[in-house]
Amino acid sequence: MDASIKAWLLAQLGEATPTADLETRYARLGTARAVALEVLRGRLAALLQQPVTVNVSGVVGVGFGENIKALERQITALEAGIPAAPDDPAAPGTDDTSLSTLGVFFLKERPRR
Repeated sequence: MDASIKAWLLAQLGEATPTADLETRYARLGTARAVALEVLRGRLAALLQQPVTVNVSGVVGVGFGENIKALERQITALEAGIPAAPDDPAAPGTDDTSLSTLGVFFLKERPRR
């Protein structure tokens, strides 16, 4: 795992994530996206095992519903390929030759009515 992959994973998972754990998972799974998804799914499972809201009458009320929704949104985005990971395979048509090709189009005046 190189520095760009480690930086991408820490950006997705937070700076407090242990890098030794990330390196172990990366060696096992092979891609940064798979590592991020596995960590996020584990966090989501841990949140789902706990009560969604905790209230102590007149003292405090804590809810984790929005945290669960945020994790679900982040997992959905990562499954869709957003944002791109440094080790993602290149999409078809994004090789260097297609970037240097210029297209030409012509503007033609429409006939008046």
